[in-house]
Amino acid sequence: MNVRRPENIQPVTPEQQRIGTNLSFAVSEAYKLLRANIMFSLPNEGDRCRVLGVTSSLPSEGKSTTSLNLACSIAETGKRVLVIEGDMRLPTMSKRLDVPKAPGLSNLLAGLCSGNEIIHHSGLVDGLDVMPGGDIPPNPSELLGSERMAKVVEALSKGYEYIIFDLPPISSVSDALVISNLLDGMVVVVRRDYCDQQTLAETVRQLEFHNVKVLGFVFTYSEVLKKKYKKYKKGKGYGYGKGYGYGYGYEYGYGHSYEAAADKVAKKKKSEK
Repeated sequence: MNVRRPENIQPVTPEQQRIGTNLSFAVSEAYKLLRANIMFSLPNEGDRCRVLGVTSSLPSEGKSTTSLNLACSIAETGKRVLVIEGDMRLPTMSKRLDVPKAPGLSNLLAGLCSGNEIIHHSGLVDGLDVMPGGDIPPNPSELLGSERMAKVVEALSKGYEYIIFDLPPISSVSDALVISNLLDGMVVVVRRDYCDQQTLAETVRQLEFHNVKVLGFVFTYSEVLKKKYKKYKKGKGYGYGKGYGYGYGYEYGYGHSYEAAADKVAKKKKSEK
C-alpha cells in the first residue's frame, strides 16, 4: 500500500502542540496507561487487526485529540496504526496534521478515488498513517453504514494492526452507532465540568442498545495528573496554557461500568461547588 509522506516539514502549529511528541510528561504517561488498558481490553488474536472507535457525548470533549494521541502511543510500540477520520461532517484532521482535507473517506466510499490516494503518513511517529474525512457528503450516515465501508475496513485490516475511528458525538448524530458493528470496542471521552450525567447516561444507553463494547471512559480536562506528577514539575507546570485542558492530564476508567463512571463525574462536580 502506498502512503503519502509530507515533502517539507512545516512549523508546529498550536493544534499540533497537543498531539504526538509535543506532549508534556504527565500527559504522555497518561496515554501510555490508556494504551496499556486498551491492549488488555482487546487481547491479540493471532494477526487480526483490532478496530476501535473513539467518541463522546457532546462536541468539543477532546475525542479527536484522544484518537491521535492514543494512535501515536500505540505506534510507538512498533505497531502499524491507521487513524480514520470518521467525522465527515466536521473534519479537522487537515488542521491538525500536514495532510490535505480531500480526497478522503467520503470520496473513497462514494467510489471517487482509491485507498492509496487518501492514506497519508501522519508525520508524528513511524508506523502511524491517517485517512482524512474528505469532502463533506450529504449522507455521511449512509456511507458509514454501507457495505462498501465494511469492505474498506476488511481491506485495510490486512495492512494494519490497529485501526482507530475518530467518530462524531453520540448525542449529535447517529454516525458512531451506524458503524459500531465493525468495531471491536468503543472509548468514550468525557470532558470535566462539561458533559452532564444525564447526557452521558443517554450515550451509554445508546451504545448498550447497539451492543457496543464500551472499553472505558477517558476523563479530559482533569487536574488529577497535575497533582500526581507534581514532584516532576519544573517551573509553573505542564501543559500548553489555561485555555486547553490537556495540559492537566487524563484519567482513564478502565473496565468501569457506566454507573461508576457517571457517579465519579457527579461527585467531582459536587465536591468543587
